[in-house]
Amino acid sequence: MRRDIQENILGLVLAGGKSSRMGKDKALLKYKGEIQLKRSFDLLSRFCEKVFVSVNHRQAKLSFYDKFPIIPDAYKNIGPLGGIMSAFKEYPKANWLILACDLPFVKDKTINNLLIKRDPNKSATCYKSAYDLLPEPLCAIYENNILAHLKCFRKKGITCPRKILMQMDVKMLKLNNKKELDNINTFAEYKNVISTHK
Repeated sequence: MRRDIQENILGLVLAGGKSSRMGKDKALLKYKGEIQLKRSFDLLSRFCEKVFVSVNHRQAKLSFYDKFPIIPDAYKNIGPLGGIMSAFKEYPKANWLILACDLPFVKDKTINNLLIKRDPNKSATCYKSAYDLLPEPLCAIYENNILAHLKCFRKKGITCPRKILMQMDVKMLKLNNKKELDNINTFAEYKNVISTHK
């Protein structure tokens, strides 16, 4: 598989969630001996010229995150949308490849396929959920033309990235593996994953 660095796309690992259901920072969980945040960062680094980690203000003060270039949330209490909008605020002319840190099954081919089939004339390129056929917003490419729309949705009180993409002109791709974008939210789910994927 060919891996081309995308000069016009920056990478962003979303790690600024509260992890309330997990009870600990999901970004710091280990899968096969590797911290998930580092795995996600390295994954995007194989395709993007620059990669950043989106963090909340508490995380920004922790020494662990000093290992990564970070973009602290400039928008509070709006979930992943805050991280995405904060990235655009820092680099408004960039196009962003977004990846949530709690997706341990994402592989190189997942990202490579997204980039190969990207349509820069759309607002975003994303995968279609294998469960409900709705857009998967946290493993996706957001084109810089979407920023004005994100601001408008936020003003209307719509902060769910999935609901936003449902109302936008986006390109949706079929997942090769149904579980590829399954996220891990609870400690029980995490224990099950590490016991079955050794």
